[in-house]
Amino acid sequence: MQPLTSSQAKYLRGLAHGLKPVVFVGQKGVTAAVLASLSEALGVHELIKVKLAELKERGQRSSIAAAIAQNTDSALAGLIGNVAIFYRPHPDREKRKIKLPPRADRPLPQNG
Repeated sequence: MQPLTSSQAKYLRGLAHGLKPVVFVGQKGVTAAVLASLSEALGVHELIKVKLAELKERGQRSSIAAAIAQNTDSALAGLIGNVAIFYRPHPDREKRKIKLPPRADRPLPQNG
């Protein structure tokens, strides 16, 4: 999946604010069953929250979230405390529930 721009990630975090976590990653970490549940939830909802087990090191949360995003072909929209927000658009364009803001691929204006 193409990486999100900062404005797209911010938009998705706003949409996810009222959502409850649908998948919980426990002490056993990211297993095949967890990845299957995540993939299924992303297929249904497009935008989900995942509650990560309480880990002592901050870097562990980031690496687990990155592994989940890579293995589910999704984008990490945010990582706040022990909650990660993932987005994966529905493969059928007509069934997509979320419309992302356009990418700002234009060059920035030059001061001069």
